[in-house]
Amino acid sequence: MALSSVLQGESADFSFSNDRAFSFGCGFGQTDLGFGAAPGDRLNFTIKASLGPDDKDGPERKIEFLHGTTTLAFKFQHGVIVAVDSRATAGAYIASQTVKKVIEINPYLLGTMAGGAADCSFWERLLARQCRVYELRNKERISVAAASKLLANMVYQYKGMGLSMGTMVCGWDKRGPGLYYVDSEGNRVCGDLFAVGSGSMYAYGVVDSGLRQDLSVEEACELGRRAIYQATYRDAYSGGQVNLYHVHSEGWTRVSQEDVLKLHHQYQEPKK
Repeated sequence: MALSSVLQGESADFSFSNDRAFSFGCGFGQTDLGFGAAPGDRLNFTIKASLGPDDKDGPERKIEFLHGTTTLAFKFQHGVIVAVDSRATAGAYIASQTVKKVIEINPYLLGTMAGGAADCSFWERLLARQCRVYELRNKERISVAAASKLLANMVYQYKGMGLSMGTMVCGWDKRGPGLYYVDSEGNRVCGDLFAVGSGSMYAYGVVDSGLRQDLSVEEACELGRRAIYQATYRDAYSGGQVNLYHVHSEGWTRVSQEDVLKLHHQYQEPKK
């Protein structure tokens, strides 16, 4: 059937709705820090399935792509640990298992992706450009606080327009390690521990039970790795690989990239 005939027929309805979202990416929902996305005009794709040739008011079938992720960052005595999964979902469909959810802004700054994949990637890469311009103009690196404020100001101008983003800006500057949460509503929060995404509650549970200020680098890396693994084990929208970064006084270092299946065999209890 030709596309023009499908679009002109009564079986397809492209409309805008305030409560249904057509989205693709690795998103954050109501299980994160409590910053829910405000309802706005979002694209809704509706298919009306007719029960018969004369049935014009058949039941509506809505395609609703839910999405999720698990991203985690926490501060300790030796810097900041950043751990994320790599699964991108569109409802029950796994779109990718190898998404890079850590944006390397500059050698001392990292950003995490949660929300619409395109939104996070675009705005954080734009932030990287602004940070480079700041460095050229002022002859010094931008602080973590200033970088997060730049991002919050940029996305606040588009508040209510359908952006979907919940990110963490992590880095090291003259004041030491820095960690900020920024979302698409313009909210900006400074803290020592953040987990964002549909699996964040599981990650919080693991980190809260083992986080101490005097952790060694190896212990902190293991804590972040285990937290993401447990989230991927319990949350269907998280999975793929666990990507782990350590931000310290010399910049950030990519520690490891491990498949969750391998971690499952490593962490499972021995059979009695």
